[in-house]
Amino acid sequence: MGRTNTRRRALLAAASGIGLLAATGCGAADMTKQSSPYVNAQGAKTVTLSVQTWVGAQADVAVAKYLLENKLDYRVDTVQVDEVPAWDALSQGRVDAIMEDWGHPEQEQRYVKDKKTITPAGGVGVIGHIGWFVPKYWADKHPEVTDWKNLNKYAQQLRTPESGSKGQLLDGSPSYVTNDKALVKNLDLDYQVVFAGSEAAQITQIQQFAKQKKPFLTYWYEPQWLFNEVPMVEVKLPKYTDECGDKGAADPTTVDCEYPTTPLQKYLNTNFVKHGGDAATFLKKFKWSKDEQNQVSEMIASEKLSPEAAAKKWVEKNPSVWKAWMP
Repeated sequence: MGRTNTRRRALLAAASGIGLLAATGCGAADMTKQSSPYVNAQGAKTVTLSVQTWVGAQADVAVAKYLLENKLDYRVDTVQVDEVPAWDALSQGRVDAIMEDWGHPEQEQRYVKDKKTITPAGGVGVIGHIGWFVPKYWADKHPEVTDWKNLNKYAQQLRTPESGSKGQLLDGSPSYVTNDKALVKNLDLDYQVVFAGSEAAQITQIQQFAKQKKPFLTYWYEPQWLFNEVPMVEVKLPKYTDECGDKGAADPTTVDCEYPTTPLQKYLNTNFVKHGGDAATFLKKFKWSKDEQNQVSEMIASEKLSPEAAAKKWVEKNPSVWKAWMP
């Protein structure tokens, strides 16, 4: 989940996660080189949704897909695409919508403001935030670890075979755009960024640490259902400023402040906005809370329901929420 001024401005760079996983994000298809079998099908009620690689975005897409198919009679195709390629695919009309974006200023400038091939579709209703977290059971014993200035005192406790002589800062997928390597370098921290490989692998690692009550330091983000299972406390990094954000946008290696919070956004292909009918109207109206998203995310990632089964279960219990999205 990468995210410059944002999941991903949060990343100050260009594009990030989150992430999460689809839990996960490796090896996603590059939709700039192939097309959905449904997209632009003449005369057919079809919608193609980009699925980002973290479970929160999977939850958005699962519920949108279920309602489009079962309440509005659309045929829905979903395609997993990494964060930046998803913008390229959306601009070209290879997908119709991105349901959760954490902020990609460069792509917003190019496609929304300059080319106008992509149109903002409003907020998801969820505020995204990326940060560094430690388990609450460890922070309760060592409260000073929640201040970045004290992290080097604890580096030896956080060593792993992967981090060598340094403390481990656990990250998820290498495809996420993060500031972590820059932060470690610029804050002179005795840590090594270690990639779990995906959001799912990162969750598994965190769960293993928690089961053994071991200390850990991890890149993580909200909203995320795992907080319900493994309570974590955020480490305070240097305060985010616009100056730091602007500097980081120009050169990501200079970032030396915390990730900003950002309202997560939806984007639609501009032609789809004009010709997508009820589907476009529905996707623009789609908006729910962090808790609602986490309910579906947890069913998918923790309870191991299929996205469709999780969406069906949520839809059946929450008609008062989704009926407001109907055209």
